[in-house]
Amino acid sequence: MGAWSHEPFGNDDAADWVYELENAQDDAVLAKVFESAIENKDEYLEADDASVIIAAVEVIAKLLGKGTQADAYTAQIDEWVNTVKIEPSPELLEKARTALDLVLSDDSELNELWGETEYYDDWRANIAALKTALAK
Repeated sequence: MGAWSHEPFGNDDAADWVYELENAQDDAVLAKVFESAIENKDEYLEADDASVIIAAVEVIAKLLGKGTQADAYTAQIDEWVNTVKIEPSPELLEKARTALDLVLSDDSELNELWGETEYYDDWRANIAALKTALAK
């Protein structure tokens, strides 16, 4: 697992995904992340996909003014959020919540990997904060 932090953008997969987000002009790139996971909900969720889901949820939290991470790793995200000024729809929020639940499921590699570390509680707390941020 290429992670240096339990935070949403504390891993290689999320950092790489930023480049895809930077070129987006709307929330379609976010919806795509969630829809892919939901469409494949009966399959094992790979760690890289789960990391991107968490990052995408963080972006939505930032769009709502409730981000959980603010540091050098999110500077590009913050700039994008300020540029696009998107209001997440109720449908997008529901997809994000559903995808985040998949990240926490027994069929999630990322959940398993974090469960093997001493930082599992910190990671789970961050996921809980993201869930709270999605609540309207």
